[in-house]
Amino acid sequence: MEFRKMRRSAQQLPESEAERILKTGAHGVLALLGDGGYPYAVPMSYVYSGGRIYLHSAAEGHKIDALRRLDRVSFCVVGADSVIPEKYTTAYESVIVFGRARKLCGDEAIAAMRLLADKYRPGGSEESREREINSSSGRFAAIEITVEHITAKAAKELILKKEER
Repeated sequence: MEFRKMRRSAQQLPESEAERILKTGAHGVLALLGDGGYPYAVPMSYVYSGGRIYLHSAAEGHKIDALRRLDRVSFCVVGADSVIPEKYTTAYESVIVFGRARKLCGDEAIAAMRLLADKYRPGGSEESREREINSSSGRFAAIEITVEHITAKAAKELILKKEER
């Protein structure tokens, strides 16, 4: 599939900036084909590692059912975002990823959960992390998104500030 080019290409950020936003973001929104053909977009904690995005989920439910139907997803992360009232706009940076998602099993799921635990509980002990992962296995699923296309964009105001430096 050929992905669309960004319409406002002057605001497009390089892939290195997209990866920076993905690595530092706190949450993103996963979009899937939901029930009845309706889009289903859900905020998610995630980790970006090795060119892939890892998410956690309940073992069963709307997300897992949607992935069984169609593995193509998009994932959006908003980095900086501050309102500029006098201009009726915001100073933002964002990333949109298109890719294929799959539910991980066994050791792959455990490895993904370790990455998530390291991001969201930095400095926690390995023993504590492993105890938490083991106590919740069976109730959770890990999802991996293989990135096929990525774009990042920033508000004109942020682009101009960078150019002025």
